[in-house]
Amino acid sequence: MFDIGFLELLLLGVVGLLVLGPERLPKAARTLGLWIGKIKRTVSGMQREISAQLEAEELRQKLDEQQKKLDDSVNQVKRGVEGIAEPERGSRDADSRRQDAPAATPEQRLDDALSRAREGADIQPDTTPEPSPVDKDAPER
Repeated sequence: MFDIGFLELLLLGVVGLLVLGPERLPKAARTLGLWIGKIKRTVSGMQREISAQLEAEELRQKLDEQQKKLDDSVNQVKRGVEGIAEPERGSRDADSRRQDAPAATPEQRLDDALSRAREGADIQPDTTPEPSPVDKDAPER
């Protein structure tokens, strides 16, 4: 900051001795030293606060970057899982629609079997028994 050498300090001491006198010079030097110490402490406190704020801001930025990376990774994994689960969900939905559908007539079953055969699916033989005529007057066993 200031380029004050020994000669400048000696010159200030001599001028202070001549102006203030030998009785007031020690008290003035002590007061000046206290003021300089107070100023130095205040400046160093401000520097510490500023550096702490800068470090906190850097940490916040790093945390934000890490949070963005983590969110991107989670979203990527989520899309991957959804991509894998989507075909399975589609086949389950189709199976549930087939199960929820009312009993098909033999013509509809034949049409379904033919359409599956055209798509390359295995044709399963129809194993459902035909309803037998039951005599309403006959006793049940």
